[in-house]
Amino acid sequence: PGMIDLVESLDAAGVPLFAITNFSHEFWPPFRAREAALFDRFHDIVVSGDEKLVKPDAPIYALALRRFGLGPGEALFIDDRADNVAAAEQAGLVGHVFTGVAGVRARLAELGLLDS
Repeated sequence: PGMIDLVESLDAAGVPLFAITNFSHEFWPPFRAREAALFDRFHDIVVSGDEKLVKPDAPIYALALRRFGLGPGEALFIDDRADNVAAAEQAGLVGHVFTGVAGVRARLAELGLLDS
């Protein structure tokens, strides 16, 4: 609960949104269509099933940074799995383990990406 509101707030604030997902090639399109209100706000999404790469393996983070046009330290990676976050941090992303929307909002405010 609260993720769509958070994504809408970030989008309205002009924060570019990107994602990496471990969805399969077959499952992603219908899921994305069903959750269009959320995913339509993202500039690009790396899908494991399309790329034949998975989190937490390092190559998926390198691919994402290249594709998103971002350098190390220029992206906040949020995931509910600590191993994925640790791998993202090793690849140079800023990491945050998702435990709830309130924690993400606090982290975004701390980084100056969203008003508290």
